[in-house]
This record gives sequence, C-alpha cells and structure tokens, in this order.
Amino acid sequence: MTSANLIKKTGNIRVKSQVKILSAARTEFVLQGYRGATVQSIADRAELPKANVLYYFKNKENIYHAVLENTLQMWDEGIGDIEQNEGPKVAIEKFIAAKVRMSFKHPEASKIYAMEVIQGAQHLKDYARTYQRQWVREKAKLFQQWIDNGEMVNVDPVHLIFLIWSSTQHYADFDTQILTIMNQADFEDDDVEKVIAFLSDIILRGCGLI
Repeated sequence: MTSANLIKKTGNIRVKSQVKILSAARTEFVLQGYRGATVQSIADRAELPKANVLYYFKNKENIYHAVLENTLQMWDEGIGDIEQNEGPKVAIEKFIAAKVRMSFKHPEASKIYAMEVIQGAQHLKDYARTYQRQWVREKAKLFQQWIDNGEMVNVDPVHLIFLIWSSTQHYADFDTQILTIMNQADFEDDDVEKVIAFLSDIILRGCGLI
C-alpha cells in the first residue's frame, strides 16, 4: 500500500469514527442532557472503546462543542444563501424549505440547540454575539430593502426571521407532541412537503407576497 493510499485509508477511518461518535453524542445529549451524558455512555452507543472517543475528542465538553458546531454549520449551509436578486418570495420559500427539511432530517441537532439556548447558551454565547447576530442583521437588512422598494409589506424583518426559525424548528423540538396529537407513530413521507407548503403559504400571505 502506498503512502497516499495509507493516508487516505487512515483519513476515512478517522472521519467514519468521528461521525459515529458525534451521532451517538447527539442521542446521548438529547436523552440525558449535557450533565447526564458521559464519555463512556457516548462510547457505548457508538460501539467504540472509550479510549478511541478520547483520542478524537479530549473530553465531554469538546464532544459537545463539536456537536453544536456541526449543527450550526449544517444550518448555515442550508439557509445562508438568501440573495437580494432572488426577491423576497423566493428567499422566504428557500429559507422555510431548508429549515423544515433540516428539522425533519436532524431533529436531535435542533433539540440540543434548543436545550442549550434554554439553559442560558453558555457554550453558544460567542457564536450568538458574533456570527449569529451579524447573520440576522445582514438578512434583516435585505428584507428591509425589499420593504423599502415596495416588494413586500412593512413587517419587522428581525421578528420575521424569529417566526421562521420557531415555526420550522417546532417540528423537531416537539415532534413527540405533534405525533401524539396527530395519532401517528412517525412522520409520513409527504409530511415534510405539507409543512413546507403550509408555512410558506401563511408566511408569504402575511408578507403580502401572495
């Protein structure tokens, strides 16, 4: 085996191990909370020796930070491409669709984020004060430009973003409640598209875009 192939193989093993660890960690943090989860319980769920977990992540706090960073990166990639030339209708539709799909596909990530915020966002304060605050300001500025140009009704841009966040993430954070009320064991294949269509219709009407 050449050195290049060995590096590639080693890299693949590393990535696969880290993915397994972070997946197991998301489940443990949801079920046990940050305080209740342990490196050993994460290792057991990942079916890896504890020493392997500590090799990639020095301690539980590092694992938790990695889970949060992974979640934030995923959301950023999904909703970070709102562009002025698309106009408000397309931008809002894309924003809602991306957030709904992520909520259905990665509910544990959303729950961990919600739990972190409810508990004071100790591990997210720097992110919230810098990147997230700047992101909201930039997107709110875009919405305000569309409002000023008469392309949508005069709504509060920041609260519009909050509304989209809360309404879409509700399907991840409160999935048990929703399924119980709807008398379903799990979400069905067309539920995602129904939710996207419903939220898009309500929010676009409120913004004067339908």
